[in-house]
Amino acid sequence: MARGELMKKLLASYGREEEFRAVAEQIIGEEEKKNNRVLARSLRRSLDAGPARSSRPKALAPLIPFPEAAGDFVELVEPTHNKQDIILSPENIRIFLGLLRESRAADTIRRRGLAVRSKLLFCGPPGCGKTLCAEIFASELGLPLYIVKLDRLISSYLGETATNVRKIFEFARKQPSVLFFDEFDALARARDEDGEHNELRRVVNSLLMFIDRIQPKGFVVAATNLDQSLDPAIWRRFDEVIWFDRPDTRMIARFLKMRFKNVAVSFEPEAHLAELEGYSYAELERLCLQAIKASIIDKRKIVRERDFLDAIADERRRRRRTSRMTAA
Repeated sequence: MARGELMKKLLASYGREEEFRAVAEQIIGEEEKKNNRVLARSLRRSLDAGPARSSRPKALAPLIPFPEAAGDFVELVEPTHNKQDIILSPENIRIFLGLLRESRAADTIRRRGLAVRSKLLFCGPPGCGKTLCAEIFASELGLPLYIVKLDRLISSYLGETATNVRKIFEFARKQPSVLFFDEFDALARARDEDGEHNELRRVVNSLLMFIDRIQPKGFVVAATNLDQSLDPAIWRRFDEVIWFDRPDTRMIARFLKMRFKNVAVSFEPEAHLAELEGYSYAELERLCLQAIKASIIDKRKIVRERDFLDAIADERRRRRRTSRMTAA
């Protein structure tokens, strides 16, 4: 192939790792055939010195269009985090590693007539990593992540909710993806709750049927902060239920170390573990960022202990006020 054509193919394949490397190998091969061995060796060294190949599997299929009627309450999320950005309990690490291994051996498992776990329920208080974990899980699988905002679906389409949910599940059946139902309790609440709308009860009945029947190409993941509100029949529809608890002191210490890894500090954040007990990851993230911003505002290169303590005091005030509102 002419050198100019190869260069055009190389530029056109930029961003697609396997194609880019294949064209680069062709160019190197052409130079070797011409006896330009010094140039060929130099090109190969440059290629080998580039970023390591990703061990993450590729998406199983190209993206298909999401049903137009469902576009208002579904969002394709581009991953911005990786597994270094999350801290999980040892139990949850074991579960997710098992799910990843099972997914990668899915064809072999199905050939033996066995089902692959593909319907997951995440439970736990707000800010403890459920949404972040869904993003990183999708990224590790090499699958696109679609987030379904059920609160918007119900408020806007109450009379059509069951139809729209059916469209969502039909999409999950065709598209290899991680389909993430946020605030799942908004849709799957107990049918015997006093004053529950008849339409919503019908939706829960439909939802139970959809979850039962679907064999998704990827994963269906539902998350709830209010697991006690879920309809009792929901639980057995999921292959795996994973609890995200508030971090213990060991996990808080790991989080602080990770958060201040690239920041100069004049104190030991871990010395304040007792004051941070019971905080969620979202609260810890907020107070760490506030401490860092205080040093930036004062044009200092070091975060002082006073910055950190003030941020803790602000977060404590916020928790105290919001707890009153939720209790009212």
